[in-house]
Amino acid sequence: MENNPLESFPVWIVAVDYLLGMVMWTLIGRAAMNIFLAEDSDFFFMKVFVKSTDPIISFFKPVTPGFLIKPLIPLFVAWFFYMIRFYIVPWLLGYSVMGMLSFPLEGEVARMIYGMFTKSSGP
Repeated sequence: MENNPLESFPVWIVAVDYLLGMVMWTLIGRAAMNIFLAEDSDFFFMKVFVKSTDPIISFFKPVTPGFLIKPLIPLFVAWFFYMIRFYIVPWLLGYSVMGMLSFPLEGEVARMIYGMFTKSSGP
């Protein structure tokens, strides 16, 4: 498996990636939750998704195409965060594009999942 992200990148880069990643995945979560629930639902998690992502969606409103249906707008905005994480951040830092699952946040999640399924049953 790959090294710890803190060994590969400075702490502030990992922190920025985690922040951008959490915003991106929250937007994706809102879109997924919207498949089953209306945005004005009383369900606690839907309220959290809507309340935490509405300011971000409002910020991106000037570049959001008018033809998009409302449930797809969070995915469109999440795509911006993906593009920033995959292309712009590495470019600004002088790295080449790092590739799939090389994002520190997703790399940590992948390592945890890998660890759950590869633990040995004994010494």
